[in-house]
Amino acid sequence: MRSIATINQKGGVGKTTTAVNLSAALARMGQRVCIIDLDPQAHASLHLGLSPADSSLSTYGVLTGDVSLEQARVQVAENLWVVPAHLDLAAAELELAGEVGREIILRDKFAEDTAEFDFLILDCPPSLGVLTLNALTAAKEVFLPLQPHFLALHGLSKLLRTLELVAKRLNPTLRLTGIVYCMYESGTRLAAEVSSDVQDFFESLHASDSVWNRARTFNSRIRRNIRLAEAPSFGQSIFDYAPSSHGSEDYQALALEVMGFDPTLPAPRENESASASSLTFVD
Repeated sequence: MRSIATINQKGGVGKTTTAVNLSAALARMGQRVCIIDLDPQAHASLHLGLSPADSSLSTYGVLTGDVSLEQARVQVAENLWVVPAHLDLAAAELELAGEVGREIILRDKFAEDTAEFDFLILDCPPSLGVLTLNALTAAKEVFLPLQPHFLALHGLSKLLRTLELVAKRLNPTLRLTGIVYCMYESGTRLAAEVSSDVQDFFESLHASDSVWNRARTFNSRIRRNIRLAEAPSFGQSIFDYAPSSHGSEDYQALALEVMGFDPTLPAPRENESASASSLTFVD
């Protein structure tokens, strides 16, 4: 089983859209997939038509109570399950402040769960608090959805240091394995330059012992597409809402790529037509 946390502390970069539609694509390919929604905004849950009224039967109950993952899990489509979030999850940070081992609660719940899945996709909140730490401690892989824009790189260094600390102190198996470009506009020079910069940055670390030394950028680009923005309001994945759209094509391609690569091996250097720019990663 592969357990993947989708994370970016900057909002609006396609993190939840990627978690939901990648999961839906994998499920359509016959993979058993479970999404764990750890964002108090519950966008992944709403995206798939769930609006949990009972906070106990959600990730809030799983983290703060005696609710098991099995009790909170809901099947939303063939091969696709969701452990939904609830707005009360926003209070979990304070409620767990004095809890011993609060960073490994979710990992312990996974250990107790007897259900078998091919993929666990954890949708993290846009922050680096207790909820995200639980996801990083429970997962083995991290996917980083990234908008190819200068502001999207802001704070990336802090995120990478957080991954390194979690791997060192809590989860030595954790690895950043994939960067997913979202809202990609192939006709712009900026997108090509940022993509080249990110590729160069991670490739320079392949010889190191860091948590991101095997990080690769996926060849599949998620193009900017209005259908992807509309689908959540209908409580559907892009495959149900607009199956013939570019968004559907792109996430299907991404799912095929995710299925076909070994996360323990780095990707080959991709050819970029643009020269590297002077953009840097800043806190």
